[in-house]
Amino acid sequence: MSDTTGTRPNGEKRNSSGPLAGVRVIDMSTVVMGPYAAQIFGDLGADVIRIESPRDSARLGTTHRTPGMTPLHLNVNRNKRSVELNLKAPEERERALGLIDEADLLITNMRAGALQRLGMDYENLAQRNPALVYAHAQGFRPDSERAELAAYDETVQAASGMIDLAQRAGDIGTPAVLPSILADKVTALTIAYSTMAALLHQRATGEGQRVEVPMADTLLSFNMIEHLQGNAFDPPMGPTGFPNSLNQGHRARPTKDGLVMIIPYTPQNFRDLFAAAGRPDLVEDPRVNGEFIDVREDGQDLAQLIESVTPELTSDEWIEVGTKHSIPVGPVLRLDDATEDPYVREGHLLDVAEHPTEGSYRVVGIPVNFSRTPASVRRHAPLPGQDTAEVLGGSDHSDETQE
Repeated sequence: MSDTTGTRPNGEKRNSSGPLAGVRVIDMSTVVMGPYAAQIFGDLGADVIRIESPRDSARLGTTHRTPGMTPLHLNVNRNKRSVELNLKAPEERERALGLIDEADLLITNMRAGALQRLGMDYENLAQRNPALVYAHAQGFRPDSERAELAAYDETVQAASGMIDLAQRAGDIGTPAVLPSILADKVTALTIAYSTMAALLHQRATGEGQRVEVPMADTLLSFNMIEHLQGNAFDPPMGPTGFPNSLNQGHRARPTKDGLVMIIPYTPQNFRDLFAAAGRPDLVEDPRVNGEFIDVREDGQDLAQLIESVTPELTSDEWIEVGTKHSIPVGPVLRLDDATEDPYVREGHLLDVAEHPTEGSYRVVGIPVNFSRTPASVRRHAPLPGQDTAEVLGGSDHSDETQE
C-alpha cells in the first residue's frame, strides 16, 4: 500500500496513506463517541494524537492481557499516538495547549463548564489557533437546561425516542434499550462528516470554527427521517412511526434448517415468495394483488403467512429465490460465528493482527475502499502514554507502519 504526501497550511509535509494525509487531529475525548470519530480520521490517514488522562474509561474492563488494553480500546484507539497528561496540572495542561496550537482539529466530549475552567473552551483556543476546527460533542446542547446531565448512550436513546420505537415495535410492557451503543456511534459518524466539511472550509479560507454535535439532537434527527410520518404535517395527518419498521412481523423467518431474513415489500415479492413455497392459493390472496401492501392493516397477518411457508425450503434455497426474484433476503449472522463467515473473511472485516505487546487480536476492518488514497491501519492501539516523549519531543512518526 503506497503512501501519499500531505501538506499542512504552514507548508509542513507528512507522509501517510489515506485521503486525510497531512491533517493533524487532537483526540481529547473519552469512552466511545469521540474516540470512534477520531479513529475514523486515523484510518483515513490523519495524524491523531490522543491526549489521555491518567485513567481513561475506555481502558477499563476485565477482558485484557495487559491492564488498559481492552477489546474496546484495541480498535477504537488504533492509528493514534498516546500522550498521557493530567490537564488539571498547569504545566501538563500547557503542554496539551501547545499540541492544540499546531492542530487542524480538536475532538472533545468534555462538558462545557470543565472546558472553560481548563481554558480549553473554543473562545480561548481560537485566540491561540484561529484555524482550529473545534468539535465539541456532549449529550445535550450546551445552551439547554439539560446541558449538565451526565449523558450516556442509554439516556440519549430514551431522550431521542429510540426506546419508544423499540417498545412499539416489540409490543413489550417494559421499554428496552437497543443492544448497541447506537447514540455514541451515530454521533461519532456525525462528528466525522461535519468536521471534514469544516476542514474543507479551513483549507479554502484559513478559518477555523466550532462544531457542536449534541448526541440527543443527532439521534432524534436520525430517528425522525422515516418515523416522523403523519406528524410531518401541521396539523398532523397521522401518528409517528414508519409502519414497515414498526411491523411486529418484521423479523427473521424459520427455514427448514435455520433462519433467514426475507422481507417481501411489493405485491409481486409476496406472490413470488408464495409461489416458491408451493402455495398457489396464497398467490391469489387479494391482499397481495393490489397496487401496494397495506402494512398497517395487513402486516401482522401477512407476516404469519410468510412464517407458515418459509420452513418449506432451506435458508440457502430462500436466498436463491430472493436473488432470482429480487426479494430482499439475507443470511442471519450470529456474532460468535462472524470470524468464520465467508463474507466477513473475504472482506477482511475481522482479520487477525499481531500487536507488539498484546499478541494476536482481531482488527475491525475499514468498511470503505478508496481507489487512489487507500485507508489503512498503520498503528496498533497504544499503551497508556506510550508516545508521550516522542510527541512532546517533537518527533513525527505518524506514518509509521506497525506490523
